[in-house]
Amino acid sequence: MKNKKILAIETSCDETAAAVVECEGFKNVKVLSSVVYSQIKMHKITRGVVPEVASRAHIEKIIPVIKKAVKDLKVILKDFDTIAVTVGPGLIGSLLVGIDTAKTLSFVLNKPLIPINHIEAHIYANFVGKSKILGLKSKIFPAVVLIVSGGHTQLVLMRGHGNYKLLGSTIDDAAGEAFDKVASILGLGYPGGPSISKIAGTYKRKPKSYKLRLPRPMIDSSDFDFSFSGLKTAVLYLVRNLAKDKGVTIESLLNNHRITAAIAFEFQQAVVDVLAEKTIKAARVYKAKTVMLGGGVAANQHLRKILKQKIKKIIPRPNLFIPAPDLCTDNAVVIGVCACCKLICEKNKNNWQEARINLKSKI
Repeated sequence: MKNKKILAIETSCDETAAAVVECEGFKNVKVLSSVVYSQIKMHKITRGVVPEVASRAHIEKIIPVIKKAVKDLKVILKDFDTIAVTVGPGLIGSLLVGIDTAKTLSFVLNKPLIPINHIEAHIYANFVGKSKILGLKSKIFPAVVLIVSGGHTQLVLMRGHGNYKLLGSTIDDAAGEAFDKVASILGLGYPGGPSISKIAGTYKRKPKSYKLRLPRPMIDSSDFDFSFSGLKTAVLYLVRNLAKDKGVTIESLLNNHRITAAIAFEFQQAVVDVLAEKTIKAARVYKAKTVMLGGGVAANQHLRKILKQKIKKIIPRPNLFIPAPDLCTDNAVVIGVCACCKLICEKNKNNWQEARINLKSKI
């Protein structure tokens, strides 16, 4: 198979992104360019993504972002062999901007269009920078993948490229959503993940530290499902009760940096404990050769640290794949890499089962 250039487009939520990747021969994938326009500043005002606002911003930025991704390489659109685009899951309005743009380019340029599952692309963030991707098959599969973001928290068994089984998912809120809501309760910035991680990192346990304890929802359940709705409610009640006990307002309580840091630390630890425990359990049950991480919350340094520590205890010579932080959040590089792997599998006549890991029911 000759080298093929892929233009990848991602607009599933609040990042407008485009990237160019190249399939080199039968096994290698090379990232040539990546451009991401983030809407974070816009959504800080409402402390969350407003779908209508996100869609309008995508419309304004999609063409400039694509132009920049292409211009940086000094190539023209007709030089591309394939267009790849995120088709879901995500915000409908946001997705349509990327999909309609990709369909138009595909039609005008007479190039094939590859639809990409957003969750599947998060998995393929783990393969960026890995040479001879398909050649790794016997060394890394079966793999257990923890996908954790603002909209999704799922454990997936990956038996091979394109071959998945959904082991468990959140029954209510995703971990990333819980981070955002708890950050709002504590009066911290948006997005919640980075702000909670930052202040939690300043907390040092001492003999006279605040002895706070939050629940670890479903940590001992027999399945691989998650639940974080009750945890954020527990934080709300904890804040109210602490303020009442001290005879101060909630605002006054949270002005105490040490108290806020202690609550943030305990909340983050509770989430990480549950995510790590379920992932380790799945790796044991399915005798995984590799554990992978993906999604926005995968950028959390504490989660990465705890997983590294625990994986070593259960897997001999463990394979732990953790994407670079900038590849955990939404971007088009992973869309292109996933599309490239599909092309290589097709050329090698390998089966690629269409990803259905966004479904609520287990497969």
